[in-house]
Amino acid sequence: MKVEIKTWAALGLAGALAGSGIAGCSDEAPETEGDTDRVAAGLQPGPEGEGGEGGEAGEGGESGEGGIDAAAAARDPVAYLTALAVAEAHAIAAWEAYLAGKTDPAAEMFGHPVTEVLAEMEPVLTERGVADLAPRFNEASQAVLDGRSEIEVGERYGAVIAALERAEENAPETGVDGAQVASRVVADLIERAAAMYREAQSSRRYEPYLDGYGFYRAAASAFEDAEPAILAARPDLAARIREALELLAAAYPGAERPETLDGEPGKLIAAGSRIALALDSAAQQ
Repeated sequence: MKVEIKTWAALGLAGALAGSGIAGCSDEAPETEGDTDRVAAGLQPGPEGEGGEGGEAGEGGESGEGGIDAAAAARDPVAYLTALAVAEAHAIAAWEAYLAGKTDPAAEMFGHPVTEVLAEMEPVLTERGVADLAPRFNEASQAVLDGRSEIEVGERYGAVIAALERAEENAPETGVDGAQVASRVVADLIERAAAMYREAQSSRRYEPYLDGYGFYRAAASAFEDAEPAILAARPDLAARIREALELLAAAYPGAERPETLDGEPGKLIAAGSRIALALDSAAQQ
């Protein structure tokens, strides 16, 4: 993800991370004992049924499927870019799962953002002049299901990433520093990855791990693009982000789920919390 570093104006959400509503894929209904872990990790508890883990938009003003707040995204660059980053995280996870031979999970993961993110974001994207992104994800998913060649699937994955990068260019502009916006997007992804690791440890299912892996990889990609600006503005914050990403790299060694998950989710969540505290402290100054 290329979070463009430019000047944005007043952040629409005070403490964007607090309201992001971390969640994973919509078809991953957790086991009963997993609800406790989800609440501890900052996730919405079940039941999910056929809807998304983050709860439907509407009642109580909750964010929509996948923890996306489309209403905020219409005015807030953090919410807007986070929504696109969540979609990209799924695409990254899908592509790498495909390369690892996990074709069914790859096809499903390519398709998840269509209902979890893009259905919520469609009015916002349309208003901002962004072409419909859903066909790109559906084409990638169908290519996997059809048994197309790696080159053909790769071309469709590339089309997904290119479409997302074009959509990022249409993010709302305000006066908040671009490094701060990028930091908050990265921090959100890090918190999602940490939360999904805890959920992955509670069962043997592949999807929570793959979800978390995608969030980690998207966070690392976004930070790589924005690191020079973040480092120049807040070297302490850059160090905390780097520390969290190193922990996540050890927890998520690849798209294939390891036989055992020996990482300490408490450390991952604490690392994410330190980033959030640093961001909130700076916002209050």
